[in-house]
Order: sequence, then structure tokens, then C-alpha cells
Amino acid sequence: MTQMNLAEAKAKLSQLVDEALDGGDVVIARAGQPAVRLVPVAHSQRETGFLDLTLDDDFFFAPLGDDELAQWE
Repeated sequence: MTQMNLAEAKAKLSQLVDEALDGGDVVIARAGQPAVRLVPVAHSQRETGFLDLTLDDDFFFAPLGDDELAQWE
């Protein structure tokens, strides 16, 4: 983990961004206290942590068949 005070992080922002993009844990501190964590946007939106799943719209919006409807009665 890389932790750096804000003043130094300003000067090395490009390096810190590269480190975060490479999977490193980057924390920016203020007065020696951790304040924020630098994380890549693409990873935070894409990773589910346990499951990579793609479903078609038919999975949710297709009408139920007669057998499936009978189970709900």
C-alpha cells in the first residue's frame, strides 16, 4: 500500500494514478491521517467480486410458459 500526504501526492499524481491502474492500493492522507483511496473507475464499475454474469432481456421480460404459470397458481 502506498500512503502519501496530499502535498506530495499533488506533485506525484501521475505516478499514483499509474500505480492505482496497475492494481496498487493508493491512499492519500491529510496531516498524516488517511483521507481518500485512489481507485480506477473501470474496475469499480465492472467487478462484482464473485460473479461475472450477462443476461439477455428475455431472461427478465419474456412471458412465462404455461408450465411456469401453473406453478404460480
